[in-house]
Amino acid sequence: MSNLPFVEQYSCKYQSQVLDLILQIQQAEFNVSITKSDQPDLSAIEEYYQTGNGNFWVALYEDKVVGTISLLDIGKKEAALRKMFVTKEYRGAKYKTASMLLNTALNWGKECGIKTIYLGTTPQFLAAHRFYEKNGFISIVPDDLPEKFPVLQVDKKFYKYVL
Repeated sequence: MSNLPFVEQYSCKYQSQVLDLILQIQQAEFNVSITKSDQPDLSAIEEYYQTGNGNFWVALYEDKVVGTISLLDIGKKEAALRKMFVTKEYRGAKYKTASMLLNTALNWGKECGIKTIYLGTTPQFLAAHRFYEKNGFISIVPDDLPEKFPVLQVDKKFYKYVL
C-alpha cells in the first residue's frame, strides 16, 4: 500500500462513504446548513454526474474515501466542478489529495473536449478559494455563469477555468 491517497472513478460501493464525508465537512466543519435531502445528486451519482462528459471521482487511502470531486456536463463544451471535498487529515502538501483530484478532473475535461469549467463555492471555504486561484481559476460574478450552471443556494462565490 502506498502512503499516498490515489484517485479512482466513483462506483456505488462508495456511496455511503461519499455521503458521510461530504455531510461531515459541510455541516460539522463549516456549519453550512445543508442536508442530504438538499443534495439529491448524492443519492444518484451515476445518473447525475457520470453522463455525457461528466464524471465523479473519489480519493482513497487504504480503501477509505478521503476526498471527492465531480464534473457535471452542462452542455456547450462546459462543465460544472462540483463536490470537491477532502477530509481534514488529508489536506495540504503532505498528501496532495486536492491537487490529485483536481488534476484528474481537469485532465478528464481536456480529453472530453470541455472548454470551460465553472464552480460555485461558499464564502466560508477560504482555503478552497486560495486553492482554486492558485490552480488557475478566475473569480467571476454570477452574471458570467452559463445559463445551465446549477447554482446552489449556499454558493455565493464563483470561478471559471479555461482549458
